[in-house]
Amino acid sequence: MSTPGAPQPLSADELLDIVDAHDRVTGQATRGEATARRLRHRCTFILARDPDDRIFVHRRTAAKLVFPSMYDMFVGGVVGAGESYDDAAKREAEEELGVSGLTVAPLFRFLYESPQHTWWSAVYETRTPVAVRPQAEEVAWHAFLTEEELAARLPAPAAEGAAWPWVPDGLAAWHRLTLWRATPTRR
Repeated sequence: MSTPGAPQPLSADELLDIVDAHDRVTGQATRGEATARRLRHRCTFILARDPDDRIFVHRRTAAKLVFPSMYDMFVGGVVGAGESYDDAAKREAEEELGVSGLTVAPLFRFLYESPQHTWWSAVYETRTPVAVRPQAEEVAWHAFLTEEELAARLPAPAAEGAAWPWVPDGLAAWHRLTLWRATPTRR
């Protein structure tokens, strides 16, 4: 969490809560240490839609600590030490989209694990005006795409050349969101 007016920490220096397989805090570490040592921490994923129901899609900057220059259909990021998922989701969405006053609606949580990374993930959704001002340090390119336009750019078993290089955790969150929406007893 940051103090208004204070210098913002470098991404690798952010202090994070380290959590166990049940999302209970077991300690703290910097983001750089958590990444280097594969320490489980917390992240948020926010699906941002415009008034026409299109999805905000972006390419991450080359300077990103994790998954540089890859595409994502979520904004979001790490949850700071002592910060709630809800507060982090609102902060991340407003910072990355460059708009204030957003309302983020929680959808579900899941544990993301790969050989390189592990984090508890909270998925949210928000509505945003078309006139976003994405954070230059985070977003190299952006557009609002329909679900059909997005689907045409996702990897498919038989498709060649159609897929963009997507962040693996965002792709996992997208697949889980698709299944979550299709589950009649989700609420």
